[in-house]
Amino acid sequence: MPRIAKERDRVLRRAARATGAAGSIATLPYLAVPNGVRLPVILAVLPLIMVILGCQYLLGRNGAMRWVLPVVVLGTAVILIVGLMSTAQVGLNLVEEAVIGSVGGAVVSCVAPVLVVGPRRQIGLFATFGVTVAAVSLVTISAGGSVLPLALTMSGWAALSLGGWWIAQSVPRALERIAAIGRAHQAERHASELEAQRRQGARLLHDTVLATLTLLAHSGVGVTPAALRQQSGEDAQLLRQLRLGGLPTPSRSGIYTLEPASVGTLGSTLASVKQRFGRMGLDVDWHGSGQVLLPSEVLDSFLLALGECLENVRRHSGVSRADVTISDDDVTVRAMVTDAGIGFDLTAVSTERLGFAESVVARLRDVGGNARVFSSPGAGTTVVLEVPK
Repeated sequence: MPRIAKERDRVLRRAARATGAAGSIATLPYLAVPNGVRLPVILAVLPLIMVILGCQYLLGRNGAMRWVLPVVVLGTAVILIVGLMSTAQVGLNLVEEAVIGSVGGAVVSCVAPVLVVGPRRQIGLFATFGVTVAAVSLVTISAGGSVLPLALTMSGWAALSLGGWWIAQSVPRALERIAAIGRAHQAERHASELEAQRRQGARLLHDTVLATLTLLAHSGVGVTPAALRQQSGEDAQLLRQLRLGGLPTPSRSGIYTLEPASVGTLGSTLASVKQRFGRMGLDVDWHGSGQVLLPSEVLDSFLLALGECLENVRRHSGVSRADVTISDDDVTVRAMVTDAGIGFDLTAVSTERLGFAESVVARLRDVGGNARVFSSPGAGTTVVLEVPK
């Protein structure tokens, strides 16, 4: 709340300074009208208006009452000088009435915005308003004429008082709504981060523990007992790490663990993927040559998606061999995983099956990549994986 109050007071001070300076400057042309205001009156009030301008500037900086009082006192003095000195001669003319109305309705009333906040200042608001109206009424009655100066004065005070009150009420509401929007944004961001962590955890479990449990459910068909024991040991190590509150580096375990580095080499990691599936009975033929450098988080997602594709070949294709072709250009690295297995109908895959969608497609999209599947019954399957360099 103190910050909101400071912002409110700052806006009110600036409003007071802007309206007061505009009123003081607008008064000066009236003084220059030929045969409008007599020269002795101009020489008397011009220095006072210059001092008022300085006080209005300082009022806009801190809003202190020590600058409110000079504005009111000097402004009232200008009204009395113009009104009484002119009345003593021939009465008020239209230009002099305009000067009095401008000073009373804009120059002096500029203090209203800084006096609308707080009971003590509101008392000062009514007091300064009363002093200004009394001075204008005095010179108007003495001239025995127009109500124009009094109307301008009262209109100016009413407009600036209501405007200041509106600002005082609106600024806190606006800042509170901005703060509420900020809190809502933080809550949404937190929820998004939790959802991202949940999906990452689901992928991790799908690629490790659930894959091992699937092997156990099928009695380890096609996998040697030694490979099954090693895979189970890696998963157990991951679970122990998670129970102790740790995170895999980088959020993976076993054969998937990569060295934490800003850039990793693709050629030095494909061999580990091939060895893993070789132990489980799937021969992988690699095509393509060369060394490709990828950021470690991109390389991690690329290899995990590639491993999931090979796991699908091992479990669902009905063949024991797969081909992986690696290629790259200036901006993209691609892997094409092909098997000559039974294939499947893409339109017949249930949307409730989230393994490929999460472990391959969503994982690659998180790092700016993409995945495409081509398959038909009896014609095998091809998956194309793409990640940016």
